[in-house]
Amino acid sequence: MISVVSCNLSGTKQITDSKDYNGYLKVEMPDTTSKYYELWNSKIKPDSMQLVSFGNVAAEYNRYFKNTGKIEYLKKAEQCLARALEIAGIGKAGYYRALARNYISQHKFNEALQMANAAQKIGSGIEESNSLLFDVHMELGNYEEAEEYLHRIEDENNFGYLIRVAKWNDYKGNLDATIVYMEKAKKIAEMAEDKNLKIWSYTNLADYYGHAGRIKDSYAHYIKSLKLEPHNAYAKKGIAWIVFSYERKPKEALRILNSITENYSSPDYYLLKTEIAEYQNNKSEMLKNMDNYVKSVENPAYGNMYNSYNVSFYLDHTDLFDKAIFLAKEEVKNRKTPESYMLLASSLYKNGAVEDALKIVEEHVEGRTFEPHILYNSAAIYKAVGNYKKVKEIKKELSEAIYELGPNMEKKIAAL
Repeated sequence: MISVVSCNLSGTKQITDSKDYNGYLKVEMPDTTSKYYELWNSKIKPDSMQLVSFGNVAAEYNRYFKNTGKIEYLKKAEQCLARALEIAGIGKAGYYRALARNYISQHKFNEALQMANAAQKIGSGIEESNSLLFDVHMELGNYEEAEEYLHRIEDENNFGYLIRVAKWNDYKGNLDATIVYMEKAKKIAEMAEDKNLKIWSYTNLADYYGHAGRIKDSYAHYIKSLKLEPHNAYAKKGIAWIVFSYERKPKEALRILNSITENYSSPDYYLLKTEIAEYQNNKSEMLKNMDNYVKSVENPAYGNMYNSYNVSFYLDHTDLFDKAIFLAKEEVKNRKTPESYMLLASSLYKNGAVEDALKIVEEHVEGRTFEPHILYNSAAIYKAVGNYKKVKEIKKELSEAIYELGPNMEKKIAAL
């Protein structure tokens, strides 16, 4: 049973204070060059054999992608790493792993698995390869394989193991254990004075605290992240969600989001703005943000990265259900997770194939995930076939997940 925040938001208290984060909303262009980058990039010529240069420049491109959200930087990092692999005589395992992580970011999970397996076969960096293989198999929905690799890296004093065992417990629906492990990881990051690991643990803990209804702790950890990395878009988005979903202040949430999208490019921000505009009953803003989303995801460089968002978009905002079915089938091919199967089930359900949708839910979704959005969509299908007992069970869980689902879902859950 998932632990989630109570839906009784009528007595919500003020958690956020704009004075805490206003200083981080100032619009400034993120850094997309450095002396370090210029130095190594200058060493790359058309027929370059400068192996170290490719690795270092790829790392800088990854940093630029993180800072700006621009997919072009992720693709450039991929090109550098692919070239490094071509010319590397030694150290290939590290480049295979780096390319696998790049592919994970691009949602090219099967390609990531090929790279991870290639790194493992070489034999160097065994722990890094085992950790990577856990990550890839979790993304692919190969949970038995993932668990096997998790056992191989077991070490309660290791940050990498702790964040992965936290993720495993989250998948299993054991949120209390997830938080305990992430808090241990946070302590290790703080003792090591490692800025990147601290930011990573703060933002992830903030997410988990939010799922557990610990909104004050969630907010505090997003602020901690911003103190270390003022341009961290993910932390700002997390604060915007608290402001919108918990405090019900859509105007302030949009102010935060607009400050992010001035210099950060990620199509899903338009979907969140659409959701807020819907809550405000502002149809023109809804349409504007929907249009911005459609235009931004047309970039072919995104590949499969926004397939799941696109399926949900087609189902929620259009009647292009055939398109949704096609993309959902692609997602199932790409990763056989309960989430992917639910996208397919929802697409079939919306297209009238209710019995086919039910079969998928029963075979691939039920009991395999505790994610509220998936539970809601399952309940809709159970209701369509008249299984009101199931609907009642799920509805009880959903009524405790309003914060996570967002204000617009309140009436939809009540109507189940």
